[in-house]
Amino acid sequence: VGLVLSLRVFPGVCEQQELTGVLDDCFCDVESIDVFNNFKIYPRIKKLTERDYFRYYRVNLKRPCPFWPDDGHCSIKDCHVEPCPESKVPVGIKSGNYNKVSVSISLKHFSSCFSNQSKEAFADWARHDDAQDHFCELDDETSPDADYVDLLLNPERFTGYKGPSAWRVWNSIYEENCFKPRSVYRPLNPLAPSRGEGFYTWLEGLCLEKRVFYRLISGLHSSINIHLCADYLLDEGWGRSVWGPNLQEFRRRFDTAETKGEGTRRLKNLYFLYLIELRALYKVAPYFERAFVNLYTGNTQEDGATKDLLLQVFNEIKAFPMHFDEKSMFAGHKMEAKTLKEEFRLHFKNISRIMDCVGCSKCRLWGKLQTQGLGTALKILFSEKEIKNLPEHSPSKGFQLTRQEIVALMNGFGRLSTSIHQLHNFRLLLKENR
Repeated sequence: VGLVLSLRVFPGVCEQQELTGVLDDCFCDVESIDVFNNFKIYPRIKKLTERDYFRYYRVNLKRPCPFWPDDGHCSIKDCHVEPCPESKVPVGIKSGNYNKVSVSISLKHFSSCFSNQSKEAFADWARHDDAQDHFCELDDETSPDADYVDLLLNPERFTGYKGPSAWRVWNSIYEENCFKPRSVYRPLNPLAPSRGEGFYTWLEGLCLEKRVFYRLISGLHSSINIHLCADYLLDEGWGRSVWGPNLQEFRRRFDTAETKGEGTRRLKNLYFLYLIELRALYKVAPYFERAFVNLYTGNTQEDGATKDLLLQVFNEIKAFPMHFDEKSMFAGHKMEAKTLKEEFRLHFKNISRIMDCVGCSKCRLWGKLQTQGLGTALKILFSEKEIKNLPEHSPSKGFQLTRQEIVALMNGFGRLSTSIHQLHNFRLLLKENR
């Protein structure tokens, strides 16, 4: 039985506007993604992101906004992020040696298995500056302002952060970073009024790469909005907060009538983003499948179980028949393609810097993590040749991922998987409330 989110349950929505069928710019349909995600991927990715290796994320939430005067952090208590005492962080994660390399490897094991020449190559690889491949502005993990955060104890949810500050962040992301030509005067922000079909005529006239960029940002925005609607502060009293799905808020953001037709487009962009990150995981699987790669926390039994679970996720992804084909991206004239790819990277890197302007600390945490996750996915998709040439039994400086990138990649995809799962829950609630 397909788990398609039928928007026909919204009042006044005609059948043609339901979220179903083939997505634009790819050959996969919504129904197939629903079944695949909700039955195959979501249960496994949820377990994976609860493992110690993936639950601790090091982040600097005190970096100043580089684009406008900081208007101060949100004073709402639910905006607060509780940093994790280093005594609680597994020893293999907090050790400086293990944060600087791609996938943490026990140095004792490493010393017994590799020659001196290999060890020197490994050290060189660990120091290698691959900034030209980054799609995100990375936090300095050595900064005294960087803290470990236990993601399970600081869940993404609606904190009450809204208004001009939140609007300015999203508006800057859309208006300044989505390849908008001067001739287009309508605001790109999907929450802005007076969009009209003329906007989409312009969007469809863009080259695939620029159209994809807009859809990625829109998909990320939609996913975050679903998380906020699904984990909303419903009641607060006598020291006990009640969190749960807010159907009215979901309708306000995604109902076709209330959004003047925007809702379905927003949700389709979420599915499109899901396919992009799914494709990146498919491409990077060989990197993790090598026997010497160990998701190191210091607990051998925990580490083995975590890698087994990660490989299960990769096996499910490999079996999915309808992946996004990124070969058509940047496939034109060599110099033009190179220029466009660099422009693509710099636009996205700028978006990662805007995340330091989010006033709510919890929103900033999850915004930075999901942006870094998507940036890591893009880095993978544009490194296919380097990944194919990875040596089987030793590290390589041709392609590498830091632990931060790995944690962001899997948690970012986990958030998209959760969004699609939550859409099914909203579908059931909408049926009950008809």
